[in-house]
Amino acid sequence: MSQEATDTATDATARPPVLIDLALQGGGSHGAFTWGVLDRLLDEPWLRVEAISGTSAGAMNAAVLAHGWADGGAAGAKAALDFYWRKVSHAARFSPLQRSPLDRLTGRWSIDNSPTYLAFDLMTRMFSPYYLNPLDYNPLRAILAESIDFQRLARSSIKLFITATSVRTGRGRIFRNAEITADVLLASACLPTMFQAVEIDGEHYWDGGYAGNPTITPLIRESDAHDTILVQINPRERTDVPRTANDVLNRLNEVSFNSPLMKELRMIALLRQVADPGQGEGARWAEMRTHRIWTDNLAAFGASSKLNAEWEFVGMLKELGRRSADGFLRAHAGDLGKRSTADLDILLQEC
Repeated sequence: MSQEATDTATDATARPPVLIDLALQGGGSHGAFTWGVLDRLLDEPWLRVEAISGTSAGAMNAAVLAHGWADGGAAGAKAALDFYWRKVSHAARFSPLQRSPLDRLTGRWSIDNSPTYLAFDLMTRMFSPYYLNPLDYNPLRAILAESIDFQRLARSSIKLFITATSVRTGRGRIFRNAEITADVLLASACLPTMFQAVEIDGEHYWDGGYAGNPTITPLIRESDAHDTILVQINPRERTDVPRTANDVLNRLNEVSFNSPLMKELRMIALLRQVADPGQGEGARWAEMRTHRIWTDNLAAFGASSKLNAEWEFVGMLKELGRRSADGFLRAHAGDLGKRSTADLDILLQEC
């Protein structure tokens, strides 16, 4: 770590504010890792969140943060996130999808060995949610109603960009503050095998991860910040070739949900190389600085653990997120506002 980064990390209150954008991936209960990242970033008074793009669990974190910020700044945002995740964990106590006794005994956080999960997984491959869940019950709807004042959200100074995927066209739609409702957030997190498509303005939507996880472009075009921090929770690479049917399906989902983001980051890298650094939109692309907070540890928990929202697990993920964000700040606090710490140009070599 450079001396500049050390000085900045230890004397953060002395430096001028740095506007940042946040790009938050989805990933079920693994979104608690993002909660921890946000909780740590909100500790820094010199970091000013200008805009957030979020998908699925990232959309929930984004909306809750912006709602809390509108009421009480950083402290309000931290309190709102804590309230939301406690509600999620409390609701999970009544879910039929629980860890098996063997998983609990061995300390595994996935629910792969749960008889209920195995039966549920088989049923979702044979029947659609229109038959399995005809009343379209989603416990998150009540939690969102308790956690977010959507009228306040519409007035929040933090710009929001929430992505959902149109079932009809397969294209992503970006919802902004004044458009965001509980239905929009549920649409952004709507897994097609678990929930019925969410209808908004006559159009039906599925999880936004199929189109953008998250979408970066509006942050460049509509935000005054030049630094974008991507909080990534879906593993991009795995060393082992999946062998079981479940592992193959899980890896396919990871690739599918990462693909839109990787394509957009490649496009951004290319546009940055050819953009005119003068006035106008070209300058926005040329001046963009990118950063990434992530951890390899999430890959070890298994895909089914994304359905596990036990408070002990959620709390552990939050702490993991705080440590990851703290490590990023210790290494790169001095880079924010000055230079990128994530090399996007390397993505052009993969084309």
